[in-house]
Amino acid sequence: MDQLLAMRVFARVAERGSFGKAADELDISRAAASGHVAALEKHLGVRLLNRTTRRVSLTAEGAEFLRRCRRILDEVQDAEETLRGARSRPQGLLRVDVPVAFGRYLLLPALPEFTRRYPAIDLDIRLNDRVVDLVAERVDVALRVGNLQQSGLVARRVAQINVVTCASPTYLADHGEPKTPDDLGQHRLLATTPAGGGSPDWSFPAPYTSRRLKLHFAMQFNAAEAPVIAAAAGLGITRTVDLLVADYVARGELKLILNDFVVPGPPMSLVYPSAGHQSPKVRVFSDFAADLMRRYHDIVRGWIGAAATPGSGDA
Repeated sequence: MDQLLAMRVFARVAERGSFGKAADELDISRAAASGHVAALEKHLGVRLLNRTTRRVSLTAEGAEFLRRCRRILDEVQDAEETLRGARSRPQGLLRVDVPVAFGRYLLLPALPEFTRRYPAIDLDIRLNDRVVDLVAERVDVALRVGNLQQSGLVARRVAQINVVTCASPTYLADHGEPKTPDDLGQHRLLATTPAGGGSPDWSFPAPYTSRRLKLHFAMQFNAAEAPVIAAAAGLGITRTVDLLVADYVARGELKLILNDFVVPGPPMSLVYPSAGHQSPKVRVFSDFAADLMRRYHDIVRGWIGAAATPGSGDA
């Protein structure tokens, strides 16, 4: 039995839910596809697929084996691409997972530059606020905000973002600019609803605790970019991570305020499924994304000066 071929056939059958569709895509007969899977099941001593006249579904053992198969097959593909990459430019399909707001405001506008550099790389970009299983969903590289929850991932920290406060020049002209967090009680505040429910918690350096401020939020949204858009439209003041407002500030649609009260936010990291070699396509994308994050971070730090560094809000 060609075990690697059998694994490829099994994975394709599981993904398509059909021996016929898998066989067509692999350019083999349906009988051959069935034979490869049967041989694999016999070798492993377990049933991987439930078969009916209409569809094929995974058993519990099959689901676990598929997850591991995908990882092995991707490693083999990456190894082949790495060797080919020594003689050629990066190429092939690259699966990328990023949070919705960061993808929309940072990555997507930069893609023309990336595709000009690497025209042979095809991109499958998933904008997703859900923490996905990189191995199970066959993601090559993901951008994560905050501390990593999944074990077995390799991380490359690319930025330390900060939490800033901003509003549109029009709103500030009509309502005045707050000088300390205490002044926020007199303004319309726009926030993202916490994932676990409850009220937003805007943190500021001591002594400006949420208990002291008792802020009222005029609008709450379930998407990180929504309060930014609302603030740019003149609806109030919002507080968010610096990278999401960089372009708005550059265009003059938002103004950073309360710069003496900037606080350090969560780290941003690029994560990969394993510590093994990186294929050329993963390596060049990771370098590109890391450089993009650094560029935005440096721009924002320049705008808010020393207040952007951790601890400067205590001055």
